[in-house]
Amino acid sequence: MAIITLTSDWGLKDHYLGAVKGAIYRMLPGAQVVDICHDIPAFDLNQAAFIIRNFYKNFPEGTIHILGINSEASIENPHTLVIHEGHYFIGADNGIFSLIFDELPEQIIDLDIIQDTDYFTFPSRDVFVKVACHIAEGKPIEELGHAKKSLVQRMSFRPIVDGPLIKGKVIYIDNYENVFTNITEPFFRSVLKGKKFAILFRSATYRITELSKSYKDVVDGEMLALFSSSGHLEIAINQGKASSLLGLKIDQPVLVEIL
Repeated sequence: MAIITLTSDWGLKDHYLGAVKGAIYRMLPGAQVVDICHDIPAFDLNQAAFIIRNFYKNFPEGTIHILGINSEASIENPHTLVIHEGHYFIGADNGIFSLIFDELPEQIIDLDIIQDTDYFTFPSRDVFVKVACHIAEGKPIEELGHAKKSLVQRMSFRPIVDGPLIKGKVIYIDNYENVFTNITEPFFRSVLKGKKFAILFRSATYRITELSKSYKDVVDGEMLALFSSSGHLEIAINQGKASSLLGLKIDQPVLVEIL
């Protein structure tokens, strides 16, 4: 039986998560439903994409991912099925797919699914569940809609090189208040080429001049920088909360000075 993951901005206070799960189990009683995250800030496609792109490859091929973030359809943002690397992604084409994938996915389907209700504010339950169960049952993908060749593009801010500086920013803060930047390890190493550096943020007071391999490379309470399992430059405090203690928030600048 196929695995169906759920990622959303619904939270846990309301009925939305229960309604979607109930709809899945009603249509497909043997389904394996996995909750990924439901605490994404409302309508925040960037943070949703960061989470999705960092978890989906850990699931087996054939996994179906329902993306319940800003999911109402419009002419500009139709409901869409994306197939990539053996995985199925169901959501609104509102730019989130362009943030998840670095290249054009292998197959894109513009969904044409008739709802069972006259309410159009809850497509995760009324459309996405039907699509997920259709796929899980092994029915032809072609019955879900028609192919298209492109996705809505949403530009993510990428780090830039400006003289002796890499200019990046904070893009995600996890539950431990570790701070993730948009500076990836391949980009960092291609620019630095082994040169010495200083990672700067907030003010000259905050300056890190070497990379750690793990949090335990420094004593408790000391700040550090490392490349996390996500492949992004991360700023953390061993046994501490970097975001609060260092005053780092989403979109704040982080610089790498090439020495």
